[in-house]
Amino acid sequence: MSTTKTLTEARALLSSGGSVVGATEQALAAAEAQQYLNAFLELFPETALEQAARVDAKLKAGDAGPLAGLVLSIKDNICYKDHKVSAASRILEGFTSLYSATVVERLLAADAVILGRTNCDEFAMGSSNENSAFGNVKNPVDPTKVPGGSSGGAAASVAASIVHAALGSDTGGSIRQPASFTGTVGFKPTYGRVSRYGLIAFASSLDQIGPFAHTVDDTAAVYSAMAGQDPKDSTTSSRPVEPISLEHPRKLRIGYYREGLERPGMDPEVVAHLQAHIDRLKAEGHTVEPIDVPLLDHQVPTYYILATAEASSNLARFDGIRFGHRSKVAQGVDETYRLSRSEGFGPEVKRRILLGTFVLSAGYYDAYYAQAQRVRRIIRDHTLAAFERFDLILSPTCPGTAFGHGAITDPITMYLQDIFTVQANLAGTPAISLPTGTHSNGLPFGIQLTGAPFAEAKLLAASKVLFGC
Repeated sequence: MSTTKTLTEARALLSSGGSVVGATEQALAAAEAQQYLNAFLELFPETALEQAARVDAKLKAGDAGPLAGLVLSIKDNICYKDHKVSAASRILEGFTSLYSATVVERLLAADAVILGRTNCDEFAMGSSNENSAFGNVKNPVDPTKVPGGSSGGAAASVAASIVHAALGSDTGGSIRQPASFTGTVGFKPTYGRVSRYGLIAFASSLDQIGPFAHTVDDTAAVYSAMAGQDPKDSTTSSRPVEPISLEHPRKLRIGYYREGLERPGMDPEVVAHLQAHIDRLKAEGHTVEPIDVPLLDHQVPTYYILATAEASSNLARFDGIRFGHRSKVAQGVDETYRLSRSEGFGPEVKRRILLGTFVLSAGYYDAYYAQAQRVRRIIRDHTLAAFERFDLILSPTCPGTAFGHGAITDPITMYLQDIFTVQANLAGTPAISLPTGTHSNGLPFGIQLTGAPFAEAKLLAASKVLFGC
């Protein structure tokens, strides 16, 4: 295990004579010692130590960047030039990226050290990290349980204290849900606040890169280093990035979803924990009132119609011709396409491609895809209207705690794990999962705070001050 868990601790160690090279070597050793978690698909010892040596030199010269001392991991769907990236899929096994994602470039420029690429659900499709072509990731809190998905490896690398922070991607809750399951902080910024250039696309209108960390301070530091407009990504916002000041906010107006307390299937301890925080916030002088979730029972179906439709389009490029896996037994063009994709994609990816192709097909487009877009607009409008009354929205992150490997076999039941997280992606708002609870079963769980678009500064400040994370 690493000797430091946070950037603050890492800087203190540097001040007392430690080195970034030494911290990186310890992180590499911790990763090797915890290989049983299957959190990393590959470590980058050579480039990590080279970067660490450069940062040590800059520290000595007095011109190091804001993330000097930070060791982090990146999810295996984020490109890093001259390093392999596979989206945890056989169809991209052995592929080496020709360029770096904008977030990677910015974090390296801020003097972070990238330790390796982490395991994930194949093409970020899953809620348990059981869909990787390279095996399940285990939860460091309890290895018999899943870490959540799809960014389970990234979450596990932080929860196991191998790295200080990690990058994941969040399409419908894939940062926040594993953060809840592993007892870490998981943050999804506003859509368009962080560049997606260099992120292997799942659903382009929903995907967003964000960090995991042990504290809100480290979350804010990583977010600040990578946020902002990117000319390589036309969906990034030109709106200036608001500086983060984690000071005590004024008394806030907080809405909470009554369904988080009343919905069938909720774990009673999660409900009681949420109610206790509601009572505490009221006692502290904040305005806390119940609100209804807009079209709650329609959110997951809407999300999966839109996400699978976009996935069927985005994954069409993986055809066995230009790059990636090509079937060795195929003869002719048609058979090369069919067998390469059949051999290269796993069951969940195939299921979503088929569903997405169906909802986009002639005769079904208007009934499913077009209707889902209309529902998405209603959900977004209701969400934005809520922020005219409230500063933040409070909810559970997940209905319960981490479940056992293989415990959920029905796809629909698995999809419903995202019941409280998909709204932020459909509406494009920022949201964060905070590790505030420990269940009687010994497993952690989180509370989710959602903010208005581009209100990351307020959201992060409230997260630290109101919940002590």
